[in-house]
Amino acid sequence: MDGTSLTGIFGDNPYFSAGAGLMALTVGLGALRQGSKFAFIAAQRRMLVSLEIPSKDRSYEWFLSWMAYQTSARAAVAQSRWARMHQLSVETFMETRPNGSVNAFFTLVAGPGTHWFKYNGAWMQIKRDRNDRAVNPATGRPWETVTITTLSQYRYLFPKLLLEARDLALTEQEGRLLIYTHWHSEWRVFGPPRMKRPISSVVLDDGVSERIESDVRHFLSRKQWYAKRGIPFRRGYILHGPPGSGKTSYIQALAGSLGYDIYLINLSLRGLADDKLTLLLSQAPPRSIILIEDVDAAFNKRVQVSEDGYQSAVTFSGFINALDGVASSEERIVFMTTNHIEKLDPALIRPGRVDVIQLIGDATPNQARRLLCQFYSEPDTGEKLDPHYATQLAALGDELASIVETRREGGHNVSMASLQGHFIRHPTAKEAVENASILFA
Repeated sequence: MDGTSLTGIFGDNPYFSAGAGLMALTVGLGALRQGSKFAFIAAQRRMLVSLEIPSKDRSYEWFLSWMAYQTSARAAVAQSRWARMHQLSVETFMETRPNGSVNAFFTLVAGPGTHWFKYNGAWMQIKRDRNDRAVNPATGRPWETVTITTLSQYRYLFPKLLLEARDLALTEQEGRLLIYTHWHSEWRVFGPPRMKRPISSVVLDDGVSERIESDVRHFLSRKQWYAKRGIPFRRGYILHGPPGSGKTSYIQALAGSLGYDIYLINLSLRGLADDKLTLLLSQAPPRSIILIEDVDAAFNKRVQVSEDGYQSAVTFSGFINALDGVASSEERIVFMTTNHIEKLDPALIRPGRVDVIQLIGDATPNQARRLLCQFYSEPDTGEKLDPHYATQLAALGDELASIVETRREGGHNVSMASLQGHFIRHPTAKEAVENASILFA
């Protein structure tokens, strides 16, 4: 039967001509289209597997860093693969040099849209969706979702890819110190990772550094001892003394030595109340140092008032309950600093809330000597090293120690911060000692 015969049959049929046949044909084609669509979806579900990574998950930042690595000079082979993408986003990274200067550099990563890449021989699709109407309050960025799709037979590659991204992120942070601050009731990283400072670089009075570090390490080694006796596994320290004595610097160096991160709490932050403070302390992860600076200014008379007259919603009772209440996290160390320990309420510094109280005072003669010898351990670059330089430096250190001792007897003290600033301004140890009288002017 040819096309002419079919035309004749349908054309001569009065029902078909009236539209019933056309309607039936349309319905049949629609059913065929829907059937094909359902069949495609069913086949897709059986053949494909997808992994969704929301921006609120920690692995999201790891995966973005992993994508950025693929475009770096260290991955030239992968770079050519990503370079063919037509939708790109810029990722800006800040690098702090040892001398304190900051450098910014940029990498291009897959932007919002659909992209393809090959991982361990398997083709994968990356779909990056961005919701511009919703913003993450912790970062100020729009909420995003990355969806990775591949064949079902390659689903085992997802954990491997995430582990690779995690290891890369941890490698970049190795040897660095992370400082977290709170935004509302969430913790977020404050600034780029910092180079860990050797604990020996913070010059305290004889035995002070060793005493604190020994106490912390002894505490960390007794987790099972605390558990068997039902004692909360946490410890509190107060370092007190005049400004510029090295309290915060020592805490940062100690955190780097222990491999801990610092979680900084600002009790003067607007919007911080008792409930949010309790939530923050309960969410602080294990192996962390909670740092609360200038606690004397916060609760001098059990009321916290900022310079512009704003009175904090954090109450004194709420603060001490957050420190050792039932919701307090375990395996964490709290360090508080103060310039005036005599102003603190006895309820705050009682045992159980504060276990160690240590004075970090102005420079002693021995501290001044040690800081000078450490600061000028080698001559400036370009100078010829004198074989007797170490002997000369030791003699200059003794001379500076004698000056500091004489001035202290007369009631004149100098802070470690002032000494360090003095050494920075004078390129040689001899010049620094000759002009030491400036420190006491």
